[in-house]
Amino acid sequence: MELSHWLAYAGVALISILSPGPAILLAVSNSVGYGWRRTAWSSLGNVIGILVISGVTMGGLGALLQSSELLFSVLKTLGAGYLIYLGIRQARSKNSVFAQGEGKAPAVSRSNRQLFLDGLTLAISNPKAILFFTALFPQFLDHHAALAPQFAILTGTFMVFSFCSLMAYAAAARGTRGWFRSQRNVVAFNRSCGGLFIALGAGLLTLRRN
Repeated sequence: MELSHWLAYAGVALISILSPGPAILLAVSNSVGYGWRRTAWSSLGNVIGILVISGVTMGGLGALLQSSELLFSVLKTLGAGYLIYLGIRQARSKNSVFAQGEGKAPAVSRSNRQLFLDGLTLAISNPKAILFFTALFPQFLDHHAALAPQFAILTGTFMVFSFCSLMAYAAAARGTRGWFRSQRNVVAFNRSCGGLFIALGAGLLTLRRN
């Protein structure tokens, strides 16, 4: 892959990654609820999900989603349902590691494995991401060269950028820890994040294949 093609791809990928979305919202809420370091687990799950999505896109699922209304609707509904579930769970939570003092775990915690699965499930249940990769990859692939190395470069770039972006957002959320020492602010934050998750889920239900 030529450097100019990679730089163009990196620019498009970075713009997409930095745009606020469910993965960033999850990283911020986990940073507030469980601490910055443990957010790495959900962020890692998310980038592994990106690898899965990228793989199935290269395998032709993206084209199948575009041609099958039923498959697209099923996957879209599952993804929206998961976002709404996250929203309800977040809105009902009263946890913040900052509100309880540094070094103390939240009253109701989630294991690293659960945080990893949250990030993974969020990534692979989003049909919009599959359609995005289906549209993006062909623009930067050289079909006269070996596809596997190009696939590795494009996917690896997106994964690294995504992980760094999620951790940066999580670190920024940690910088507001003084505000979260108030339980009232914690509840307000969790309800706001929960509402955003629910809104994103409802928005996903309106997604069309084209």
